[in-house]
Amino acid sequence: MVTIDRRAIPDAAVESRWQAADGWDIRRIDWRADSPKGSILFLPGRGDIYEKYLETLHGFWADGWSVTASDWRGQGGSGRFSDEAHIGHVDDFATWIADLAGFWKRWKAETSAPHVLIGHSMGGHLALRALAERAVDPDAAILSAPMLGIRAGGVPSWIGHAYAWLMNRMGDPTRAAWKVSEKPGASATLRHKLLTHDKARYDDEPGWWELRPELKMGPASWGWVERAMASTRRLERPGMLEAIDTPILILATTADQLVDTKRIVADAARLPDAELKLFGDEAAHELLREADPVRGQVIAAIDDFLERRLK
Repeated sequence: MVTIDRRAIPDAAVESRWQAADGWDIRRIDWRADSPKGSILFLPGRGDIYEKYLETLHGFWADGWSVTASDWRGQGGSGRFSDEAHIGHVDDFATWIADLAGFWKRWKAETSAPHVLIGHSMGGHLALRALAERAVDPDAAILSAPMLGIRAGGVPSWIGHAYAWLMNRMGDPTRAAWKVSEKPGASATLRHKLLTHDKARYDDEPGWWELRPELKMGPASWGWVERAMASTRRLERPGMLEAIDTPILILATTADQLVDTKRIVADAARLPDAELKLFGDEAAHELLREADPVRGQVIAAIDDFLERRLK
């Protein structure tokens, strides 16, 4: 594996900005290979920053890929939807799909084929929805712990959605849906256990918050929760996933405390050309930032999939 300083932008990478159709300013980072074997676009999760994935993205570049990652509008270094910078809000997931569609078109034109789309968590959900809605057309896609359903203690999605809708009607949709960490009831001190068994990799995120305080984000808003549930339920419609013919690798873990692994397994079975690699208690939500024994398997699975499916 390639070793880098995970708290510094690699010399080979270039940070810049791109503008969405309405002029919104969005961050990106690029590694350009001299004679690329293809191009990868990486989409991070809710509240994420691309700095968390420098190790993985740089590794893909070292392996011969041109690599790009972009923050989502409204988080990371791409502004906010509300006046409270530490709350993750969105008006509708369709806004992110539109941004992705626009960026994909220009990014595909400026990079070498084959084109690969990788999404983690919320990024994985948005990648799959964009595929279902024909907003992107990658040669292959990889979804890491995709947010195809939100872990809600067995509560049916329609009940959770109805509750979130009610909470939006009872107060400001931009207010925080919980206090700290990544889910209601989880303490900040145990947050790393929800994400990765590798404490050093976990500490990279707060380390970047110290270096770049403007990147920090905390809980989601009630508006985000309701729109997230609406978007995941959208993919339940018959024919949505069944019409996707893109080769897809899905990586997930049965120990995930944030996304619904049962929903991931069920949705993988609906996809015409999907491969599912499932981990157990050895892996938490952030598979690309797990301890080396798991992360090594994740990277190997990605490499093998791309080698087989992009011939």
